[in-house]
Amino acid sequence: MYKLSFSSLLFIALAPAAFADPAVIESVHVTQEGGLWSFDVTITHADTGWDHFSDAWRILDKDGNQLAIRELIHPHVDEQPLTRSLSGINLPDGITTVGVQTRDTQSGWHPNIKTVPLR
Repeated sequence: MYKLSFSSLLFIALAPAAFADPAVIESVHVTQEGGLWSFDVTITHADTGWDHFSDAWRILDKDGNQLAIRELIHPHVDEQPLTRSLSGINLPDGITTVGVQTRDTQSGWHPNIKTVPLR
């Protein structure tokens, strides 16, 4: 019978979270109508079920302030990539770019932020 040290057990328990791949932002389509903005964001993530899935994306200003958030309330194991929309967003005057950032249930907000120009 094998004996594992506490540190080995801890590494095994935390390994899925530590090596979880972030959701990849495949595309962002932005439109403006009547002063309000709409975002269609397509992401790919290796959702495995309720224990690990991409659960949100958000729009940030250049300083990292959250301008809007789109929650994803369940896993999308069999729907990859997936596109979700968020509309009716009132962005500050003069803003020319935003960032889009993803989150998953194990790693939280990912440091990779896609810069998106506003036209």
